Order: sequence, then C-alpha cells, then structure tokens
Amino acid sequence: MAIISWYTLIGLIAQLAFAARMLVQWIMSERARAVVNPALFWWLSLLGSLTMSFYGYLREDLAILLGQLVSFYVYVYNLKLKGQLQKLGLLGALAIIAAPLIMLLLELRDGAAFAAIFLNDEAIPYGWLAFGMAGQFLFTFRFIYQLVVSHRQQQSLLPPTFWYISLLASLMVQVYGIYRLDIVLILGQVGGLITYVRNIMLHRQSLKTKAATAAPAVTLTTNTDSTRTSATAPQALAEEPAETQLSQMESDKPEGRQL
Repeated sequence: MAIISWYTLIGLIAQLAFAARMLVQWIMSERARAVVNPALFWWLSLLGSLTMSFYGYLREDLAILLGQLVSFYVYVYNLKLKGQLQKLGLLGALAIIAAPLIMLLLELRDGAAFAAIFLNDEAIPYGWLAFGMAGQFLFTFRFIYQLVVSHRQQQSLLPPTFWYISLLASLMVQVYGIYRLDIVLILGQVGGLITYVRNIMLHRQSLKTKAATAAPAVTLTTNTDSTRTSATAPQALAEEPAETQLSQMESDKPEGRQL
C-alpha cells in the first residue's frame, strides 16, 4: 500500500481538526494561566473523529477505525454538558449521534469481507495491530476517564490525569505510525505531544501558584491568633477580682526583719 495516496488528504484533514482543537485549548489556557476547556475543543474533536473514522476505513486499518468510535460519543456528551448539542435541535442531534453507527453497520454487512480486509495478518501482523489498538484504546480511555470526572462534577472538565494518559497514548500511536509508514499518524502526533506536555506544565504551575497564595494566608492567620492571645492576657489580668490582686501584692512584699 502506498505511503501517500488520495485519501491521505482525508486523514490530514482529520489530523488538522485534532491539531486545531489542541491549539485552541492551548492558547486559551495560556491566556488563563490554567487548563481550560472551551466548547470549540469538542466541536473540532467531533469533526476530526468522523473524518478519521472514514480515513481508517479507506486505509483498511482496524486500529484507527475502532479507535474513534467510543471517543466520538464522549465528544457528543461533552457538547451536551456545555449546552451546545441542544442548539442543533432534535433532528440535528440525532443525525450526529447516528452517523458513526450507520457507518459501522454498513461496513459489517459482509462479515467475511470485513475480516479479510481488517484482520489480514499479511497486511498488519496481529502483534502490531494489537499494539496500535492499545494506543488507540488509551486515547479512547482518556475520554472515558474525562467523561466520568465530568459527569460527577456535572460540568465539562479536563483533569490532569487526562494529559498524562494522552502523552502515553500519543507515544504509542507515534511508534505504530512509524511502523505502518503512515504519514497521517506520524504528523498528527507531533503537535499533540507538545500540547500534552505543555498542559502538564501549566497544571503544575497552577498548583505552585495556589500553594504560594495559600502560604501567606496561613501565616497571617497564625500571626492574628498570636496577637489576639497577647491582647487577651492583660485584659484577663485586669478582670481578676480585686481581692485576688491585693492578695498577690501582699505576698510579693518583702518580709520584715525579725528581731
């Protein structure tokens, strides 16, 4: 199979959408000095996932094809959480939800032909296919993890672990792409690696900033408590009964010389 063919353009369009989503998220995070999660990130993810699924079918690569299926619905759910999916109306939302399922059903009409194309050990050895699918699974799993965290918080989030999983998955897919001589996979992961590392750095910087901000507050509270304690001592002494103070003064007088 040729390294570059007419459908390479389709794969590059998909990777361009994926790269654009990371670029948008990166720029907005740099401005906020923290990891942010814009709606455009998920729209570009949706576009990239559909296009990449089609590329995987044309490339006859099961790792690419199935790798996008679960992620697609995670993107849809995040758009729902952000109130974006509702803007399409009922018919528009149903069309988006049904699109990958229709594509998969059309491909599975002839099971024997599907197995001959996508489970061909001569084209892709099963070991490398398993490795590529493991990398794609991690890409999918990061969004399942993100989905669980977002569902619990009832808002769309990109937790720190998401970026660590992304980094590992990207390295695996990069290796798989090099083996397959797949220019789409190779180029697609270069920008992702940079973005994942940068988001991890931003998260760590954010933690350091929060810790530095919290430290003076703790010190100020401690100093305030000490001041209050010092101010309370003379007041407590002043409030002692007069008899107690007089008794104490008498005991402090030096004893007279005994004759």
